[in-house]
Amino acid sequence: MCGIVGYVGKRDAMPVLIEGLHRLEYRGYDSAGLAVISRGRLQITKTAGRVQDLRDKLAAKAGASSAKTGASVAKPTIGIGHTRWATHGEPNEINAHPHTDTANRIAVVHNGIIENAEFLRDQLQASGVHLASDTDTEALAHMIAAEFAADESATLEDAVIRTLRKVEGAYGLVVVDTKNPDQLVVARNGSPIVLGLGNSEMFVASDVSALVRYTKQVIYLEDGEVATIKATDYHTATVTAGGTESSGIKVPTTVDADADDYELGQFSDYMRKEIHEQPDAIRRALRGRLEERFATARLGGINLDARELRNIRCVKFLGCGSAYYAGQMGAALVEELARIPADAEPASEFRYRSPVVDPDTLYVAVSQSGETIDTLMGVQELKRKGGQVIGAVNVVGSAIGRECGHGIFLHAGPEVAVASTKALTNMAVNFALLALLLGRVRDLSSANGERIVNGLRNLPAQVSAILAEDEGISTIANRYADADHMFFIGRVRGWPVAREGAQKLKEISYVHAEAYQAGELKHGPLALISPEMPSLVIIPSDELVAKNMSTVEQIKARGGPVIVVTSFAELPDTIADVVIRVPRAEPELEPILLNIPLQLFAYHAAAKLGRDIDKPRNLAKSVTVE
Repeated sequence: MCGIVGYVGKRDAMPVLIEGLHRLEYRGYDSAGLAVISRGRLQITKTAGRVQDLRDKLAAKAGASSAKTGASVAKPTIGIGHTRWATHGEPNEINAHPHTDTANRIAVVHNGIIENAEFLRDQLQASGVHLASDTDTEALAHMIAAEFAADESATLEDAVIRTLRKVEGAYGLVVVDTKNPDQLVVARNGSPIVLGLGNSEMFVASDVSALVRYTKQVIYLEDGEVATIKATDYHTATVTAGGTESSGIKVPTTVDADADDYELGQFSDYMRKEIHEQPDAIRRALRGRLEERFATARLGGINLDARELRNIRCVKFLGCGSAYYAGQMGAALVEELARIPADAEPASEFRYRSPVVDPDTLYVAVSQSGETIDTLMGVQELKRKGGQVIGAVNVVGSAIGRECGHGIFLHAGPEVAVASTKALTNMAVNFALLALLLGRVRDLSSANGERIVNGLRNLPAQVSAILAEDEGISTIANRYADADHMFFIGRVRGWPVAREGAQKLKEISYVHAEAYQAGELKHGPLALISPEMPSLVIIPSDELVAKNMSTVEQIKARGGPVIVVTSFAELPDTIADVVIRVPRAEPELEPILLNIPLQLFAYHAAAKLGRDIDKPRNLAKSVTVE
């Protein structure tokens, strides 16, 4: 949610900031802006709209200035930028970041939510400060300025730290000051901030995607840390209840990504690109992790030996949205292969229900970004209660990864589209590896272990075969894209697939879609079946084929159009209005394949309806506010 960039160095800051904001567009936003220091003064440019609108506005301003003076405009070498996802105040130019103090000395960009913002704003207004916006962030700029007014000898870092001591809530922020034009002050508490180390230049961002074009050496700030960065050096400090402790210089991390990983290439948008990258993503997830000799999996990152694995009595997956549905797939895999109880739960609800934490339960915190605030808070709740928790994340150095300390790296590669595709698939593949590992230290036979190992090895080619049917699935999606409502129906292994399929259709096409367990259809939802209500039914090749076919007949008998997605080759085409077929896999792994056509179906339906597929309305890629 939201995006932050910052730069201090020798080059023109404007292109760096704009490029960084462009790289962060996938996180979701409704307005954009930047602030630079030029000739000792702040220059603020903001817009309610896209980064391209901001780029156009800057070009118009530069052209007007050049025409007026007849000379080239001085290039600023320090600045901050932001893309905003509205929390306090509607999305408009006034509420867009950066926000400044009354004297236009201080500029602030901020991700997160200040929970005591109303109290702080009331205090400022009572002291005579005029607030121009409805945001929580503007209060920070005025409060930092007030610290300078109270103590002229204060450094910018001092003023920021004193301000943050009065703040309750989550923040990732960057501050620039015209009286200190050679430095930025950065702080983090619950919202990600990354420093990028360059050659006599420094970068700041809320995500490494904004940095990889310029540097691969990064430093992840921890919660409670503040950093002061200059072109040639930096230092960090930790704000504690008793004061401030200097952290000095931190060891940088090398980012395993290239700028090319974030390019569209031959594709029109990132979601389609990432759908078609899934065979390679699965291969990365499996590389070096399949143990042929013992028909098991290697997952060294979880730091559990065979004895510790055997002591696990239950597995619980925590995630939000698609990560939660992937967790449901994982729970089914664990129960089937390891024969121990497993389930999945929305992380957003977990810590609010006062959970009973069993030390013999393995908790798996699932997040593509590794920064999902609900999941991170769930991890912290587990650690407070002595729970055993590992992370399953796609970003090295992310908050959840660092908080857990060990876990499973998804190896999906950068995922830019808001709607998760390859990350979700790699979650399910990695959970199959975990289930295989747990099963083989228990009672899963070597023969069955070998069967799963071979099944996993076959997945990339099978996914490629499904993707080869892209055009045919596009035709089907176009046929049903104008439906106002759709049902997605699944039973047992097909149930989380149906839930994820409905999620995809909702979030990118805005078609109302609901998922139901097949056995529950006759207990209420069947009342909604009509010729205008298509149902998409998932039918794996398992012992429940006959029951799933019965569900299809119940829908057809009431005039409902039916699309079947199946791996059961013997299923006749006449069973439904449309049948989409996928290759048959090992039964436990089939949900991974059955999910792929639903991604394509949602994508093509959204394209037919003219939606902004990579940036669906009201949504964000990395959800860092509650």
